[in-house]
Amino acid sequence: MRDLNKAMVIGNLTRDPESRFTPSGQAVASFTVATNRRWKSQDGEMKDSAEFHDVVAWGKLAEIAEKILKKGRRTYVEGRLQTRSWEGQDGVKRNKTEIVASDIIVLDKKPDEADLDINQDISEPGVEEAAKEEEKEDKKEDKKESESKKEEGDKGEEEVDLDDIPF
Repeated sequence: MRDLNKAMVIGNLTRDPESRFTPSGQAVASFTVATNRRWKSQDGEMKDSAEFHDVVAWGKLAEIAEKILKKGRRTYVEGRLQTRSWEGQDGVKRNKTEIVASDIIVLDKKPDEADLDINQDISEPGVEEAAKEEEKEDKKEDKKESESKKEEGDKGEEEVDLDDIPF
């Protein structure tokens, strides 16, 4: 039988990610995601509560997270739960459960133009620009094709009115 350790949260970042590097040079980013819950109590009163989830991202994902995530951004985080234990300077044993991220998706609108373009760091240089140019060319071709059909008189094809479609 297999086990499953998977966590998925959607919430808002409570702070900007804190980044650092391990002695071996691997990037680590940590941040917190707040999730809210609203329910109606037995006496009919609306109640709210918030949970705060500590998240850790490693490697390239940590580098990207540090650049694109900002306090307040709505974010989807997927990963596994991990509990760490250590002894504090006061001699007290401490535990912390966190999500080790495997996927992070920003859900709110794209940041202002002053912020970093997300695709700039994770795609090959020039690929995005080439895709935009190709899209422009496709639109030009579609427009030319549409104009040529109008000039040919549609050669017996009926024009479909959207109101005539039964669904």
